[in-house]
Amino acid sequence: MDINVLLPDGSNRRVPKGTTVEQVAESISIGLKKNAVAGKLNDKLVDLDQVVEEDCRLEIVTLDSPAGLEVYRHSTAHVMAQAVKRIYGEKAVKLGIGPVIEDGFYYDMDLEKPLSAEDLDRIEQEMANIIQENLPIVRKVVSRQEAIRIFEKLEEPLKLELIRDLPEDAVISTYEQGEFLDLCRGPHLPSTGRIKAFKLLTVSGAYWRGDSSNSMLQRIYGTAFPKKNQLEEHLHFLEEAKKRDHRKLGKQLELFMFSEEAPGMPFYLPKGMTIRTELENFAREMQRQRDYEEVRTPLMMNNRVWENSGHWDHYKDNMYFTNVDETKYALKPMNCPGHMLIFKNKLRSYRDLPMRICEFGQVHRHEFSGALNGMLRVRTFCQDDAHLFVLPEQIEEEIGRIIELIDQMYQVFGLEYKIELSTRPEDSMGSEELWEQAESSLQSVLDNRGIAYRINEGDGAFYGPKIDFHIQDALKRSWQCGTIQLDFQMPEKFDLLYVGEDSQKHRPVVIHRAVYGAIDRFMGMLTEHYAGAFPLWLSPVHAKLLPVSENYADYAYQVKARLEQAGIRVEIDARNEKLGYRIREAQLEKVPYMLVLGEQEKNSGSGSVRKRGEGDLGSIALDVIEEMILGEIASKV
Repeated sequence: MDINVLLPDGSNRRVPKGTTVEQVAESISIGLKKNAVAGKLNDKLVDLDQVVEEDCRLEIVTLDSPAGLEVYRHSTAHVMAQAVKRIYGEKAVKLGIGPVIEDGFYYDMDLEKPLSAEDLDRIEQEMANIIQENLPIVRKVVSRQEAIRIFEKLEEPLKLELIRDLPEDAVISTYEQGEFLDLCRGPHLPSTGRIKAFKLLTVSGAYWRGDSSNSMLQRIYGTAFPKKNQLEEHLHFLEEAKKRDHRKLGKQLELFMFSEEAPGMPFYLPKGMTIRTELENFAREMQRQRDYEEVRTPLMMNNRVWENSGHWDHYKDNMYFTNVDETKYALKPMNCPGHMLIFKNKLRSYRDLPMRICEFGQVHRHEFSGALNGMLRVRTFCQDDAHLFVLPEQIEEEIGRIIELIDQMYQVFGLEYKIELSTRPEDSMGSEELWEQAESSLQSVLDNRGIAYRINEGDGAFYGPKIDFHIQDALKRSWQCGTIQLDFQMPEKFDLLYVGEDSQKHRPVVIHRAVYGAIDRFMGMLTEHYAGAFPLWLSPVHAKLLPVSENYADYAYQVKARLEQAGIRVEIDARNEKLGYRIREAQLEKVPYMLVLGEQEKNSGSGSVRKRGEGDLGSIALDVIEEMILGEIASKV
């Protein structure tokens, strides 16, 4: 009996009932069969040996697709677990979970021996043996009772716990390859020999199921690619990312520090503060040109403000609270409520709108210690917040102006970006009608300007939909920074009103906006984007002065005073060290300009200039150097 298989291109294929996914792939082309790793049967991922029993939709999943790569990496995780058991003993290793993650996989295991980098080399060698054996990977559906019996016999307590927690109607399956058997939903490659290129990366500790009350397991991270050159390219990327790590560069360049006395709260050192000030001043000037007015709101407000705004219901687990005069207060996690109170400070007219207020506001949010990550995930940070109070008919124009502002600012940093439209989340507040109005308004702005975007379902703020800007850095990594949020809820919550042209009272619409997002996080991202070699206008030190010997220290101080008078940030390195050593030190500090000062320079009122990335520019008169540096600072190149 034949059945009908509907393929993604809309064509139909008649095949005998009981045909496997792999056989369908072969009937299409031998090349497709060779590249196939799984199937999507009625949108569900299945193994290649899955039989087709009735009319269905079928997509052949290949290695060059995201789903295919996940199957490939999941199978590599099983091979890694098998290798660990072979090396350290079947009973000595208790298996947890081994999921696929972005760019790779990991497996959590309970074993007594602490693993090291040397152990990873040994595990890799055994994995290569298992791949060479080309063991078939075989799926078997088992009952709950059979699964319990199997993993009791294997003495796998963590797997038994997982089985106990599965829903009553769950389909339970195991995968077997040689002597190795694992509890797994699948799907997997047909055999271990299909794995071509892999690398184990690191080992770390991880609580079982992410719960600190559970035992600590060892987590082995790895990655795998269909081709060796893809793996080599990825490993090169990881090495480059390691060199650019903002935590390492922040310490090396003396930008910021962290202390156990304030976990997750950055300390800005003088050079880091210089960068932050430049970022703020750049944003201030861009906003001043666009009629924003800067404000400052309290760090802490009465708890009723947060209850009124909706933050209490939607955000209280991330907030810090304290009692003052027997009244509960909260440190602000966001600046929005303070800006609502500023608007409400007096009765506004429609002629006052749009009203654009901005703030570099310090906020506090509780993050678990395990989630903290340098400047990228902190407990206190500065948001470059702005709130625009607008008439309904001003929404599209104002959002268009914000998009232009964000685009212009990102261009200065050489940052490309993609846009997402995030829609109503499950924990939203307000009516469905207002949400639909807000979402259609944002979509209309993007569509009318021909801006490419993707829909991010359910990821809006609890008070409104948003347009998010995802920056791509020099390594093509994505960072969500800028955001525009349209809000019909806060004006209701705070009873905001303006007097319209008809002399009646009406509610404004609020647009929330940030360009950097969190300045701290933006700084961390920029540090990695530039690999610490900030453009001249952002660099903490514009020029390093290097007298060739102590005889020219006085001249160096004269040059320093002159350049500083012109607004150029200068340091002198007059240490009793060889000039070559001091030049290398300045290069490690990624200083944009070095001025070597000796007899000839002193006599001619010049400096021998070395420019980062360009090398020796020769001897140049001080007034020309001054003009050159100031021009580059002004152009922000």
